[in-house]
Amino acid sequence: MDIYSIIEKARKTGKVEKGTNEVTKAIERETAKLVVYASDVNPKEIVQHLPVLCKEKKIPCKEADSKQKLGIAAGLPVATSSVAVIEPGDAKKDIESLK
Repeated sequence: MDIYSIIEKARKTGKVEKGTNEVTKAIERETAKLVVYASDVNPKEIVQHLPVLCKEKKIPCKEADSKQKLGIAAGLPVATSSVAVIEPGDAKKDIESLK
């Protein structure tokens, strides 16, 4: 299962946070179950702290290839640089299989 499907499933049955500021807060509060950031973000500095924070807090972190697709999966009409799954809902098993 691809990362976009997991985010979409989590959005429909659980809860996701969108945008780097919200995602960073979710990591620091340790409410994030999975963090996904786009590799095509410009400048890279916007998201480059996310994998480091995730590693410190032992939260799974994945890179997606497109911020446009990430936005669509998160239910947004625009692109988003990063998404955090807060409540996985039906995507729980899919997220566990990523670790």
